[in-house]
Amino acid sequence: MRIDRSAPAEKLVESIRQYASRPMRLMEFCGGHTVAILKNGIRQLLPDNVRLSSGPGCPVCVTAAGDIDRVIWLSQQPGVTTATFGDLIRVPGGNSSLQQSRAAGNDIQVVYSALEALDLARRNPARSVVMVGIGFETTSPTIAASLVQARRDGLSNYFVFSLHKLTPPATRAILDAGEVRLDGIICPGHVSAIIGSGPYTAVVEKYGVACAVTGFEPVDILEGIRLLARQIHDRQPRVEIAYSRAVRPEGNPHALSLMAEVFDISAAAWRGFGRIEASGLSLKPAWRDFDAEAKFGIPDFASKEPQGCLCGAVLRGVALPADCSLFGRGCSPEHPVGPCMVSSEGACSAYHLYGANDG
Repeated sequence: MRIDRSAPAEKLVESIRQYASRPMRLMEFCGGHTVAILKNGIRQLLPDNVRLSSGPGCPVCVTAAGDIDRVIWLSQQPGVTTATFGDLIRVPGGNSSLQQSRAAGNDIQVVYSALEALDLARRNPARSVVMVGIGFETTSPTIAASLVQARRDGLSNYFVFSLHKLTPPATRAILDAGEVRLDGIICPGHVSAIIGSGPYTAVVEKYGVACAVTGFEPVDILEGIRLLARQIHDRQPRVEIAYSRAVRPEGNPHALSLMAEVFDISAAAWRGFGRIEASGLSLKPAWRDFDAEAKFGIPDFASKEPQGCLCGAVLRGVALPADCSLFGRGCSPEHPVGPCMVSSEGACSAYHLYGANDG
């Protein structure tokens, strides 16, 4: 147990105990929250009535296997440099991975931001540089900003392959499926810094589920759980913010404006969920000259899940990593079978690294 036994934490835990007079099942959407909860042994501090489960909080993990295969295909095209965030490179597609494609001699560059990809395009005018747009609402504005800058600079060799996902539709998909009964949702902190707390109001109104936006420090998470426990105890679900130093109800207007300028909302394929309407972002027609799909005619691939892998069920919150027969045996962070063991924010990776703290 690594949480600081400070007075605020003790008071929060005691308050949670007082409100948890009946069983409560909460889900943290964000993979960063899953890591923080496990790393700090937060579940051990909570009363038995409060149960936490992990959701689809890792954008790399929820990227469909067929879309990984599309990226791999793109990386194999002559004259293409593929720029991607680091976690994606080891995620298996149907038969291969970007790591294997790079080993075969294809030009795949790991970048930490879209601006690095933009710089690659400036320095390599003879090549087509494609930034793979993976991420939730947190990274989407940065991709949009890179396209705005590319247009200002007159770059004709910079493209984006948008595989971005939107979080509220996935939350609603989980609740619509009815596979898990949820009383409350720990809403993602970084995403909410962009979109604000408003989009969760529809979740409260339609499903009667309590919502609280939290940060990533142990005390942030405990405060969010306290707010949820109080809402559930009082039978008054609403949206509350326990991360006011970073999240405003209206979100970040500049970031939202950038997204609206560049992207249209579209359907998207999610690992473990299938197609979810209005859950993705595609480039608007006005940005077609920068659209990798339009430029290269990227074909579709059927999604093939690794045999025996339960990543899809883990992402929907209907299975724990330890329920998978491969967990810690044939599948580990060093030799991952599924994406939830690859990503640093994947549930399987977090459970593998910090499960001992979970009691």
